[in-house]
Amino acid sequence: MPGAKLLVADAITAGYGKIDILHGLSLYVDAGEIVSIIGPNGAGKSTAFKTIVGFLHPRAGTIRFNGEEISGLRPDLVLRRGLAYVPQGRIVFPQMTVLENLEMGAYIEHNRTRVSQALEQVYTLFPILRERRRQLGGTLSGGEQQMLTMARSLGTDPKLLLIDEPTEGLMPAFVETIGRTITEIQRQGVAVLLVEQNTRLALESTQRVYLIEKGTIKHEARSAELARDAEMRHRYLGV
Repeated sequence: MPGAKLLVADAITAGYGKIDILHGLSLYVDAGEIVSIIGPNGAGKSTAFKTIVGFLHPRAGTIRFNGEEISGLRPDLVLRRGLAYVPQGRIVFPQMTVLENLEMGAYIEHNRTRVSQALEQVYTLFPILRERRRQLGGTLSGGEQQMLTMARSLGTDPKLLLIDEPTEGLMPAFVETIGRTITEIQRQGVAVLLVEQNTRLALESTQRVYLIEKGTIKHEARSAELARDAEMRHRYLGV
């Protein structure tokens, strides 16, 4: 239901080894909402995603998804609850075809009819993948591989999609395509939490934005407000 809190991360502390990267980080995403997290390199954006989806266990705080606590739950169990993750770096199976990559994304779904329906939805969002479905994933361009990575994550019919730096290293034409596609995913009822270095794209594509610095949320605003607030953007982003 729109307006209901789908994801709530409350006072999360987490990191690598004995080093904490997140220090009491709190954020939320409503059902059907699209939200971005922006901030300087090393601020903890990707660490926040890895903690939410279970690759890192929080040392303090709680994470709730769809009313259920998922703090420290294994990533595969988080996925089965409807929370999907698109990692940074365009990770595809290079020796598998586009179709096989997409089918891997639906590995937890055993109903072939639902898998076929998910594929059709993906092909509607990414028409180029239908054309390339027999092509090996490793032979796609960088932009096409990013589309494939995002499309594969939709195979589980998620309620929330976490997308980490989808436009990194892409040509401007692909950047615009990715931005439009993220918006269309949200229009189809999937909430989106986006980490994006392209500030313009992040603000234009989302409804709310969190500014993160040194593992802590420093500011939250409507995206349109921050787009008009040059002083705040300069203070936290240097732009």
